[in-house]
Amino acid sequence: MSIRTNILLRVYLAFGLIVLFAGAVMVQLCRVQFLQGKKWTAMQDSISVRYKDIEASRGNIFAIDGSMLATSVPEYELHMDMVGGAIAEDKVFYGKVDSLAMKLSSFFGDKSFRDYSRILRNARRDKVRYLLLKRNVSFQDLKKIKKFPLFSMGHYGSCLIVITNNKRILPYKSLAARTIGYKNENVKNPVGLEGAYASFINGETGKRLEQRIVGNVWKPVNDDFEIAPKEGADIISTLDVNFQDVAQSALLKQLAISDADHGAVILMEVKTGEVRAVANFTKVAPGQYKEKFNYAIAGNQDPGSTFKLASYMALLEDHKIDTNTLIGTGYYQIPGKLIKDSHPKIQTITAKQAFEESSNAAIAKMVNTSYANDQSKFTDHLYDWHLNEKMGLQIPGEAQPVIKNPKNRSWNKNMTLPQMAYGYEMQLTPLKMLSFYNAVANNGKYIAPIFVREIRRLGNPIQQFEARVINEKICSDNTLRKIKKMLEGVVDDKKFGSGYHVIHNPLYKIAGKTGTAQVADGNRGYKVKSQYQASFVGYFPADNPKYSMIVVINDPKGAYYGALVSGPVFREIADKVYSIDLDINQTETNLHFTDNIRKTPKTKTGQQKAVQEVYSKFGLKPLYAKNKEAAIDSNDGIESETAAKKGAVPSTLGMGLRDALFIMGNSGYKVSVIGSGTVIRQSVDAGSMIPKGSKIVLELE
Repeated sequence: MSIRTNILLRVYLAFGLIVLFAGAVMVQLCRVQFLQGKKWTAMQDSISVRYKDIEASRGNIFAIDGSMLATSVPEYELHMDMVGGAIAEDKVFYGKVDSLAMKLSSFFGDKSFRDYSRILRNARRDKVRYLLLKRNVSFQDLKKIKKFPLFSMGHYGSCLIVITNNKRILPYKSLAARTIGYKNENVKNPVGLEGAYASFINGETGKRLEQRIVGNVWKPVNDDFEIAPKEGADIISTLDVNFQDVAQSALLKQLAISDADHGAVILMEVKTGEVRAVANFTKVAPGQYKEKFNYAIAGNQDPGSTFKLASYMALLEDHKIDTNTLIGTGYYQIPGKLIKDSHPKIQTITAKQAFEESSNAAIAKMVNTSYANDQSKFTDHLYDWHLNEKMGLQIPGEAQPVIKNPKNRSWNKNMTLPQMAYGYEMQLTPLKMLSFYNAVANNGKYIAPIFVREIRRLGNPIQQFEARVINEKICSDNTLRKIKKMLEGVVDDKKFGSGYHVIHNPLYKIAGKTGTAQVADGNRGYKVKSQYQASFVGYFPADNPKYSMIVVINDPKGAYYGALVSGPVFREIADKVYSIDLDINQTETNLHFTDNIRKTPKTKTGQQKAVQEVYSKFGLKPLYAKNKEAAIDSNDGIESETAAKKGAVPSTLGMGLRDALFIMGNSGYKVSVIGSGTVIRQSVDAGSMIPKGSKIVLELE
């Protein structure tokens, strides 16, 4: 073979291989493009584009009066696309970058003008598409920022990227914080109203299309959401912010005084079962308390003497005793234990008096002797009253009540019954105990407490709640009447009432029961006597109950009796609630003016309409002369000083300094002051015509 033929053969072979390879490439390109195109397109999209869930603005939680307890406020995260939008051209960017840097520096104050300018210029050089400028920017600040240079260059051409985040805030800070609760992805069990009604409050998440850019950063593709989030519904709670504030303040004060471990207060409306206030505090450091655990609904413990209400109710219902039945107090011996009163006094008194002074020995003896041969008859009453069942509360965390019966393995036929009689060998929460007392105040109707009145969306109710009736009538009217008298005697009976000296108020009647329980110390039982639980539970006004309340304080130091520790808290809250709630049937105060006090209240210069409104509230009658100057009603009305003659010196006699200066200043006069107190003399008589700017001396005493 010649050299020429050999060379041509090699050239043809190489060319053929190249053509063959090119053909294979073309076939593969066609295969990828037409046969596998959808597959690879979807894969590419999934890698570089995604839909991000956008959290909806959560619904608000309101108090019963419309005060906002919890709300979501938007906070914004600001980013900047350094090469996109209206600043794609260098001329536009570099022409205004220093102006923007100056604005950002003066507005945020966290970096100097030079620092901002350097950051922006470097990001431009590196073609950063998602530069973080600031986090946690408010809506009001955002509106101002959008007017900055480069950011105000049109909606679609703006280089500013705004990411919205919702922040949950409590306007009243710690007020009812545990009851309101919170949402936390790391906490499995729901907490408070936030957790219980999360399905309503959370709303519906939206969708936003994002694209992956350099640096593995995801940037929104569009300014708006692809699917807009739907706001959550609002919760109208039963809480009253004023009552809640009163309850928390009173409890915190007493916890600090007693150096107690923890405590709880619950205030409930009798007829509706609506909880108006609930406070729970735990000691976290000496003298410092925080809401860490909801003792009101989850703090299961022996109730102590407050349970005696149920024991006396059972005895009266079964006609085992009457209120005038005589019984011994002081001590009562049972196999294995001597039951004694807190202040043992061997005496014989009536059952009513034994209840009022909270005799352990008396109730233990009456229950034990009455039900010794049929112990289950006593516990059957407790089960009929559903004291062994949860109440199905609207917020999570309710503890399971523990009420024994003779079938339980832990039942001791010699000890359990008499000890249950005065509130031991059982587990009840403060709210469970309060609900039972509330039934007495509610004429025997036992209802489950509620924390939420209704759920609203866009201002319209979508679900409303009323208290569930647990028992229409817990006892007969005859028993109820006697029980009420006994509860009133605890506070009103000066000789026997265990709560008289601390809780009694002569202005309105309180009914209730003191309670002091020794707290079991884990596996060591009741042998350690240093821990007690002090409580008081009752309702007011006793003659027409509007509210029921329980106060429980655990492990107080020093005094530990219910009346001395929890009583002052109950009294303070009840007094303030009684004074705040004008719907309570209070006795009207009549104003009587005798001949010796003939001159009735005067008014100072002001609007007659406002004066009439004030007088009408006091049942007084003002009359005015036609010239709107001082007029006296001869029929026991009001002497009223209303308006001074226009252009004349006004009268400031009897006014305080602030009012006098205001009146004189508005009239155009300069004032010199002598003394302090109220104005008794002015250097120029009222009604005199003197030039504006003249000096008037006011003498105060």
